[in-house]
Amino acid sequence: MMYSAFAGFYDELTGNISYEERASYFDSIIKEFKTEGPILLDLACGTGSLSVEFARLGYDVIGVDNSADMLSVALEKKYEAEQDILFLCQDMTELDLYGTVDTTVCALDSINHVTDPKKVKEIFKGVSLFTVPGGLFLFDVNSPYKHRSVLGNNTFVYDCDSVYCVWQNEFEEKTDTVHISLDFFAYDEESDSYTRSSEQFSERSYEPQWLEALLDETGFDLLAVYGDDSREAPKENTQRLIYVARKRK
Repeated sequence: MMYSAFAGFYDELTGNISYEERASYFDSIIKEFKTEGPILLDLACGTGSLSVEFARLGYDVIGVDNSADMLSVALEKKYEAEQDILFLCQDMTELDLYGTVDTTVCALDSINHVTDPKKVKEIFKGVSLFTVPGGLFLFDVNSPYKHRSVLGNNTFVYDCDSVYCVWQNEFEEKTDTVHISLDFFAYDEESDSYTRSSEQFSERSYEPQWLEALLDETGFDLLAVYGDDSREAPKENTQRLIYVARKRK
């Protein structure tokens, strides 16, 4: 999943996300549960918006993503923000860092984009390997409820300034997987015409019990599970689950 076409439009299509607020939210959790060092891994960092905000909060940030197109945008943001961030182009199922980190954050349903449970296990094992004992692993996922009741077999249309996007979902009930097809129509002023590009990928939801067991298996103690970027317990209609775990000493 390289997200070549998506990279150019990602920031505009996710303009409703306040990365400053999301970074502050994760920062408050990190401070509550405490880690001893400042090194933070932004896993599946995409175009680097969250990485920049973490750096502004004082973290030493490493951003990892497998899309060179996404990381090229991230590098531009890094220089514009004048932040010292290390970006690495890696598949997060094959994490290979130069040393250990104190905290890992994997946000914006990046885990859902990995539809093979065996590969999710490899991600958790890699994070465990490169996390200092006592370090934190924070990640969010789309809930099974969101996949079944919100994304489902629905179609969404986004009419932005520079792109018109048609987002079509096909729900696979057996695995709680949503197969996503994106069509982008970008206006070209010189030719006075629209250019079409497409992207396809899938997202799979994982049951909370399975994720909790996987954390335990890979050396983490579960500290908390929150719902929808709050500090409250999840409900039946919670769309986003936030997990907080600590690497065992």
